[in-house]
Amino acid sequence: MNYLWAGMLLLGIVYGSLRGRMPDITEAALASSKEAISLCITLMGAMCFWVGMMKIAEKSGLLSALAKKLEPMLLFLFPAIRKEKKAKEYIATNIIANIFGLGWAATPAGLKAMKELQKCSGEPAGVASREMCTFLIINISSLQLIPVNMIAYRSQYGSANPAFIVGPGILATFISTVAAVIFCLIAMRLGGKKS
Repeated sequence: MNYLWAGMLLLGIVYGSLRGRMPDITEAALASSKEAISLCITLMGAMCFWVGMMKIAEKSGLLSALAKKLEPMLLFLFPAIRKEKKAKEYIATNIIANIFGLGWAATPAGLKAMKELQKCSGEPAGVASREMCTFLIINISSLQLIPVNMIAYRSQYGSANPAFIVGPGILATFISTVAAVIFCLIAMRLGGKKS
């Protein structure tokens, strides 16, 4: 992917220089750099706020309470982790963070969940178990109630109503999550014990 982006940039610069547009290329590069920094600052503020909210939810016990509510669903999707308390906790934290649109806060819990799933899978390192694949698919589909990233992007670029995306976001991620669960159930049924 890096080669693809580098190649496209290089091709654009060479084409622009052959057409005598180097001042335009330089101006666009500087303007884009300024815009990227501005967007990073905007997103950093939103990220700090929501990651802080997740920490407060964790310290207050709200995450634990929500994780207990998710346990029946987790046992349905991940039957092999019935006795794996840490794996269930990390998976629940990841799912909750994704529901609130906090991909940044979900990533550490997701990585820890994968490590725990690897430990309890009995598979050699580098081989994904059925539970690991299921977790990855559920994580990617990511049901979101508050698409924080999209709201921040829309706000940065001057949208009159940045939160307008919430309704369509909930619908799209609900459909993708239902499709992911159906896919996982079909794969489990067809694959037997292991995928």
